Amino acid sequence: MESHFMTRAIELAKKAASEGEVPVGAVVVKDGKIIGEGYNMREQKGNALSHAETEAINAACKTLGDWRLDGSTIYVTLEPCPMCAGAIINARIGEVVFGAYDRVMGCMDSVTNLAALPFAKGITVYGGIKEDECKQILADFFKGVRE
Repeated sequence: MESHFMTRAIELAKKAASEGEVPVGAVVVKDGKIIGEGYNMREQKGNALSHAETEAINAACKTLGDWRLDGSTIYVTLEPCPMCAGAIINARIGEVVFGAYDRVMGCMDSVTNLAALPFAKGITVYGGIKEDECKQILADFFKGVRE
């Protein structure tokens, strides 16, 4: 695990917040290099599928010219939801590193763990990485929304 990749995901989350999006950022890394990155763009794109993880996975697939992201790691500031966990599994990403736990929609530890099911084929998950910083970005954003 390289903390500078989570730092980049945090930067992307802050960018999302500055654009009025729920602040979640993600980067896909392979062989020590970022091959895809993204942040929530649901409001901008008017698309429920435009989560940080799916944006990063799309970019990584374009970089490699393949949908198979074997041997890669995704760093994301919030625990993946069911849709994003499914996308990670289907893209064959081998490792997930996330910041804040999502006690409502989290599907890689909190509510359930899709990575532990047989079809996930041994995905390794690390949660709580730079958790306080990731949680604070979300808390600040939603405080601003409520005010």
